[in-house]
Amino acid sequence: MSIRTAEASDLDAIMALERASFPSDAWSAEMMRAELVSPHGRYIVDEEAGRVVGYAGLRAVSGAADADIQTITVDGTARRRGRGRTMLRELLRTADERGARTVFLEVRADNPVAQELYRSEGFVEMGRRPRYYQPDDVDAIIMRLDLAGWTAQGAGAGADVGAGATAGATQGACS
Repeated sequence: MSIRTAEASDLDAIMALERASFPSDAWSAEMMRAELVSPHGRYIVDEEAGRVVGYAGLRAVSGAADADIQTITVDGTARRRGRGRTMLRELLRTADERGARTVFLEVRADNPVAQELYRSEGFVEMGRRPRYYQPDDVDAIIMRLDLAGWTAQGAGAGADVGAGATAGATQGACS
């Protein structure tokens, strides 16, 4: 597992994972390209043997109180080995470094594996957006994490990234 900041040259690999993980509502290449170069975001990739097997993104304006996990996905062949958790924790550390106190995300109601990953890191459900994911008519579960509490518990130290639940059982974690 090798986590690094995503580069523009990773766009094709990221888009292949995006389309495989989110077949009905994948982001466009133009949207993803804009995210990769935004000064308010941070996207990372997980490589294995020189191949991108996962990516994740955060929107965190420096000095803002809130940050948002934009997306996390892991290739189906690389799931259930702690990769999603490792990327999530890296994004949470970035949010903390940028001064965020709260991190939000949306996760599909039909993705219990991703929901459990988020709960295990301290995210709590705070609401739902009915029929948010289209064209599938799937609700979005809105979750929130008190970043100061997460950091105080030592979760930001990078421990315990073993074979726990990773993002996405049949689909990516959030979009």
